[in-house]
Amino acid sequence: MTAITPEIVAEHGLSPEEYERVVHAMGRLPNITELGIFSVMWSEHCSYKSSRIHLKKLPTTGAQVICGPGENAGVIDIGDGQAAIFKMESHNHPSYIEPYQGAATGVGGILRDVFTMGARPIANLNALRFGRPDHPKMRHLIAGVVRGIGGYGNCVGVPTVGGEVNFHAAYDGNILVNAMTVGIADTDKIFYSAASGVGNSIVYVGSKTGRDGIHGATMASADFSEDSDEKRPTVQVGDPFTEKLLIEACLELMASDAIVAIQDMGAAGLTSSSVEMASKGGVGIRLNMDQVPQRETGMTAYEMMLSESQERMLMVLKPGREAFAQAIFKKWELDFAVIGEVTDTGRMVLIHHGKTVADIPLAPLADDAPLYDRPWTKARPPEPLTDEPFGTDITGDLVKLMASPDLASRRWIWEQYDQKVGGDTVQAPGGDAAVVRVHGTNKALAITTDCTPRYCFADPYEGGKQAIAEAYRNLSAVGARPLAVTNCLNFANPQRPEIMGQIVGCLEGMSEACIALDTPIVSGNVSLYNESKATGGGSAILPTPAIGAVGLLADWSKSATIAFKAEGEDVVLIGHTKGHVGQSIWLRECHGREEGAPPPVDLAVERRAGELIRDLIAEGLVTAVHDCSDGGAAVTLAEMALAGNIGMTMPVVPQILNPAAILFGEDQGRYVVTARDGAAIRARATAANLFSIPIGSTGGNALTFDIIDRGGPQSVSLVELRAAHEGFFPSLMDD
Repeated sequence: MTAITPEIVAEHGLSPEEYERVVHAMGRLPNITELGIFSVMWSEHCSYKSSRIHLKKLPTTGAQVICGPGENAGVIDIGDGQAAIFKMESHNHPSYIEPYQGAATGVGGILRDVFTMGARPIANLNALRFGRPDHPKMRHLIAGVVRGIGGYGNCVGVPTVGGEVNFHAAYDGNILVNAMTVGIADTDKIFYSAASGVGNSIVYVGSKTGRDGIHGATMASADFSEDSDEKRPTVQVGDPFTEKLLIEACLELMASDAIVAIQDMGAAGLTSSSVEMASKGGVGIRLNMDQVPQRETGMTAYEMMLSESQERMLMVLKPGREAFAQAIFKKWELDFAVIGEVTDTGRMVLIHHGKTVADIPLAPLADDAPLYDRPWTKARPPEPLTDEPFGTDITGDLVKLMASPDLASRRWIWEQYDQKVGGDTVQAPGGDAAVVRVHGTNKALAITTDCTPRYCFADPYEGGKQAIAEAYRNLSAVGARPLAVTNCLNFANPQRPEIMGQIVGCLEGMSEACIALDTPIVSGNVSLYNESKATGGGSAILPTPAIGAVGLLADWSKSATIAFKAEGEDVVLIGHTKGHVGQSIWLRECHGREEGAPPPVDLAVERRAGELIRDLIAEGLVTAVHDCSDGGAAVTLAEMALAGNIGMTMPVVPQILNPAAILFGEDQGRYVVTARDGAAIRARATAANLFSIPIGSTGGNALTFDIIDRGGPQSVSLVELRAAHEGFFPSLMDD
C-alpha cells in the first residue's frame, strides 16, 4: 500500500489543509485511490472552489430557460416543443501541451456534454487566443489547434460555423482553446444525470479505458511551469469516428424508455461521472472495476477512475433493459458493460480483484467540496487617455488595421472546417453570427462567441458588460432574438487578489448586462490558473470571460448579412459616435499604445438598438447590417464592402474632432445598415429614441473618405484592401 506523504498530497494538487479535510471526511487516512478521487473532484476544474460564491450572482432563470447551470449543458425553449441545448468549455492547458489532441478532444468533450442530454448536435464554434504571432512556438500551436478542431469536427459530421481569434503577448505561455456546441432536442426527450432506483444497473458504454488523460483535471487547475512538456501523458487522445458512433447509439437508445440517467465521462472521467450522478440523485454507487472495458493490461483502480480516455458514457438503466441497450451498442460496434449498481448507502464503493479498494462518503466529494471566498482587490480605474493621437491618414491606417492579427481575415482558419455538413448552415464564418436552420422548420438559431480581453483587463466591470452586449449585438445584427448565453471564464491564478478582483469585476458586469438584456446564463465553465512561469516569471493571461450566445429567428430566410448588396444604397450609422479610442485596436496597432479606459456600455441603448435592428430586418427595410466593434466604423464599412465587393463614399465632417477618432473609435451600441430609403430608417431610429446619421452611399470599387477641410478625399481600392485583409494568415503559416 502506497504511503501518503506530503509530497504525494502536493502532487495531487491538494493543500495540507485540504488533505486534513479529506482525512476528517473519511474518518481515517485515505488510500492512494481515494486520495486520487478527492484530488480530481476538489480541483478547480471540477469543484469551482474559488469561483462558486461569485457564480451564484449570475442570473440563470427566465421564461425561456428549461434547465440552467448544474447539468451537462443549458436548455432553452425555442417553441414548437423543441429546445436548444448548448455549452462552452475550455481545453486550454492540454492544447498548449499537445495542440492537435488538446483541441480535438476539447471538441469531442463539448459534443458529449450536449448529446448526453438528448440533443443532436447541429453546430460547433470555438474561441481561440494565441500569443504574439512571431513567438517561436506560436505557428506550431496555431497549426495544431486549427487542425485538431477541424480534424475532429469534420469527421464527426457536425459543422464548425463560427468563432473568434485574438492575439496578445499575454497568451504566449498559455493559449486558450474554448469550444462550444449547440444541439436540438424535443422538450419531452431531455435527459438528466441524477441517478435513482436502488439496484438499477450502472452501465459503461463507448470506448475502452486507457491510461491517457490521467490527472487531466488536476493539471488543468495548476499554473504551467518549465516542465509542461512532461505533462503530455495527461492529454487525452480522441477518435471522432467512435464519437460519431456513440452519438448515434445514444440517440437511438434515448428514443426508448430505457434510460434513468446519463452522464458523459469528461474531466476526471469515471470518477466525476459516477460521483455527479450519485450525488445529484442522493444515492450511493457500487462499481466493480474488473468489469470496466480496458485497452491496456494491468490497470489499477486508481488509473481507471482517473483516466480521461475519450468517447465514453455512463448510464443508469431501468430494470430489465440491459439486453435491449446492449444490442444497440453492439450494432454500433461500441463497448457495453454493466459495471455496477445504484445503492442506498450514500457512498462510493469500488471493488477490484475481489477487494474493496475505495469506500468514500459521496457528500464531501461533491456538495461539501472546499469553497473559498478568496481575498480580492478591486481593479484600479484605468488612467484616462492623455495626448490622444491625431490622425488624418485614414486609408493608410485602415489598410494597416485590416492586415493586423486581430482584424485580418480568418479565411485560412475556417476553410479548414466543414461548415456545411448537415445541409442546414445558412450563414457560416465571416459575418456577425452563424445562422443554422432547425431542420425541417423555418426557424433558425443564430450563434456567436464574443469577448474583448483588452477591455476586461483595463476595466473588468465594463469589459464584462461589453462581452454580453457585443454578443447581443451580433445576434441582433442577423435578425435573431437573443435568448441566453453560456460562458467560459478564463482567468489566471485566483490566489492573487488582483486576479480574483478581475473575476469578481467581470462577473458583476456580465450579471448586470444579462439582466438588462434578458439573456440569462444557462451553462458554463471556469478555467483558472491560466498563467505560465515558463515565459519568465509569471505571465498571466488577460481576463477572458468568453461568451457564447444563442438567439432565435422565426424565419431563417430573413436573416441579414453584412455584405453591401447593390450600388446607390444609403448607408446609415445607428448609435452615437463620440470617438472613443481608449483601448482601441487603432491606438494599439497604429500608435503602439495600450492605454485608457475601454468604451462605456449603455445597456438601455443596447436594448433599444437591438430591438430596432431586429424589427428593421424582419420588415425587410434594410439590405445589410453589421455591428460596430473592433476598429470602429471604418473597419465595419471595410468588412461590409469586401463582403459585397462594392465600395462606398463617406463624407467626414470632423469639425474640431479627430478624424481618426471618429472613424476608428470603438463607441458601443452602434450598427451600420444599408437601405434603399435611408430617411425612413432614420425616422424609425428617432422614434426609438436612438441617434442616427447618414454616412454615405454604396458604389464603385473603392472606399473613399472625404475629409472635409482636412485635405479632401482619400481612397483605397477594394483590391488593395482585400490583399491586406487576406494576407496575414497565409503569410504567417506559409511553410
